[in-house]
Amino acid sequence: MTLSLLNFLADSGPSVHIAPGSVWHIGGLAITNSILYGWICIILICALLIWVARQVTVKPKGGIIQYIEVAVGFITDLVEGAFDDEKVGRKYVPYFVTLFCFILFNNWLGLLPIVGEGFKSGNLPLLRPFTGDLNGTLAMAVVTMLLVYVGSIRESGGIVHYVKHFFVGNPLNPIYLLVGILEMVTDLTRVISLSLRLFLNVTIGEILIAVFSYLGHIAAPLTALPFTLLEVAVGALQAYIFTILAVMYLAIAVNSASEHDDLTKGEVPETIGTTSEGAVNG
Repeated sequence: MTLSLLNFLADSGPSVHIAPGSVWHIGGLAITNSILYGWICIILICALLIWVARQVTVKPKGGIIQYIEVAVGFITDLVEGAFDDEKVGRKYVPYFVTLFCFILFNNWLGLLPIVGEGFKSGNLPLLRPFTGDLNGTLAMAVVTMLLVYVGSIRESGGIVHYVKHFFVGNPLNPIYLLVGILEMVTDLTRVISLSLRLFLNVTIGEILIAVFSYLGHIAAPLTALPFTLLEVAVGALQAYIFTILAVMYLAIAVNSASEHDDLTKGEVPETIGTTSEGAVNG
C-alpha cells in the first residue's frame, strides 16, 4: 500500500519544466517558450517605457510614472557614483538602466498565472520566464561581460593598460605574477556566476510556487501567495544584484587603470600630499 501511495503521489505531483521547450521552428532555428515570452516582455517593456517617457513632466506625477522615475534615477546615481569620473559612468547609464528594467520586468511578468502551466502547446508550457532559462541568463551575462571588457579596454587606454590592473605589483615577482593570473582566470568565471545566480533564484522560486500550489489544491492561491510575494522581492533583488555586479566589474577596471596611470606619471594622491605637508610643518 505504501508503494501504491508513493506511485500515486509521484504521478499526481506538480509538473515543473526546468528545460525550455521548442514551440515552433523558423527555418532551422528553434523558437523556445522562453524566447517567445522574452519577446513578449520586450514589447511590453518598450511600450510601457515609451508611454512613461511621453508622460514625464517637470512637475512630478504619481502612480507608475513616479516609481519608474525613482528606479531609473536610482540606477543612474548608482552607475555614476561607481566611477571616479562621473562623465565616464554617464556614458554607460542607458545600458545598465535597460539591463535592470529588462531583468526586473521579466522576473515579475514570469509570476503571472498564464506563464508556465497556464497555457500549453502539447505537453509543454507555451510561455516560460526568460530569466528562468539558463540559455537566457547566459546570453545576458555574455553580452554584459563583453560590454564590460570593451568598455574597460577603451576607458583604460588599450588592452595593455587593462591587463595591468590585474597585477598589484611587479609582474616579474612570481607571487604577484601568480596572483595576477588567478585574478584574470577569476574574471573569466564571472559570466558563469552571473548567469547561474539569476537562473537558480528564478527557477527555485518557480518550483516553490508550483509545489505549494499543488499542496493547496483548491486553496492554491492562498498557499502560494506568500511565496509569490517573496518572489516579487527576490526578482527585484536579483535584478539589482546582476546590475550592480556588472557596474562594479566595469568601474573597478576603469578606476584601477586611472590609478595606475597617476602612479606612472608620478602624481601623488591628495591625501598623501596633505599628510606629508603636515608632518613637515610639525
